[in-house]
Order: sequence, then C-alpha cells, then structure tokens
Amino acid sequence: YNTFVANILFSVLAFISLGWAYFMSLLGESLLAKCLLGGGMFTLFILIAMSMTHQTTIIVYRFTESVAEECSWKPQMDAVKPFLKWSAIILMPIVVILMLQDPAFVIAGIGPLGMGLMAWMMGTSKGYQAMQRDYRHREYEWTKTEEIVAWHKRDLIGLRFTYLNEEGGEYSTYSSIFCHSDNFEDNVNYFRNMLPAVPYHERELKVYSNFSL
Repeated sequence: YNTFVANILFSVLAFISLGWAYFMSLLGESLLAKCLLGGGMFTLFILIAMSMTHQTTIIVYRFTESVAEECSWKPQMDAVKPFLKWSAIILMPIVVILMLQDPAFVIAGIGPLGMGLMAWMMGTSKGYQAMQRDYRHREYEWTKTEEIVAWHKRDLIGLRFTYLNEEGGEYSTYSSIFCHSDNFEDNVNYFRNMLPAVPYHERELKVYSNFSL
C-alpha cells in the first residue's frame, strides 16, 4: 500500500538494467545484433527487477458462521514463465540463423538462453515455485472480533484480535480484509450486523504483509 520505497528501488534497478543492456549491445557487431543483445538483456533484467520490487497477491476469503479462511498467493510466476518460455523459443532460431551467417552472433544467444533457463527453473523447481507463489492459508474465529475498522480510502476492513506472545504478554493486531469498491459497503454492513456489540470505527490502517495496525 506504500510503494514509495519500491518505486525508488525499481528506478535504481531499471537504471542498472539499462546500463547492462547498453554494455551488452556494445558486443554486437551489427545494428541487429546490438538490438538483440541490448533488448534481450534489458527485458530479462527488468522482469527480474519487477518481480523483486512490485508484486501483487491474490487473496480469497471464505466466511462461515464462526470461522474465516484466508488463502493468498502471488501470481507473478504464472505470468512470467510463459513469457520467458515463448520469448526464448522465438528468439533462439533467429539467433541460430544469425550465427550461421556470422559466428560473432554467438554472444546474442545469452539472452534467449537466460530466459529459457529461468523458465525451466520456474517449471521444475518446487522450492522456487513455493518461494515465488508465497502461498499462505490460515483460519481464525472471526466472531471473536474485538473491534471493526473501516478504511474507506483503500476499501479495507480490519478485524482486531488479541493474542498472547511467547513471554505471556498480550498484543493486538487487525486481520486485513481487502475488498472491491463495489462491495465494500456491503461487507462493512455485514460485519456490523453480525457483530452489533463490537465497536466500529472509520480510520486509516497501517498495512503489513500479514496484518494491519
């Protein structure tokens, strides 16, 4: 929800990627080779940079009368893998043809090979898939909510719960429920109607990966 730092980091990585792409383009002896080397390396590096700095998460909720389930995962791998795969498949024959005409084009094969290797890792490594997907599943008794907070600007609902830490002390956090704009008010009214005795407030929440404050 606060992407300022991520935007700065992406700008730095994009600048570095551009520098590497320019350096690789210098290795080509013709304009076509320079474009293949520079463009291929820039595309590869910028995809890696985006996967590091800007990630989206799919979140699915299911509420019963007393228990709430929350499943979440990141879909980036599912989108990047086919792109890298088909980019490598399309570019590699072009590079091979160029290599037959001029052996100096062998350097241009670095881009397609790198894309193909990354796509292969994404498709075969379960550990890599689990890391990239960041799949999470949790259950909690939502009827034990102690406070309901609605943040209208971000269509976010927070349900506060109190937990015990390892030292026996108590701490409170909010379970984040992300909503679409068209059903936000309906969701707020649902919780308020189901939990009429629970205090309700409207304010901003500080959002973290697993909870809000």
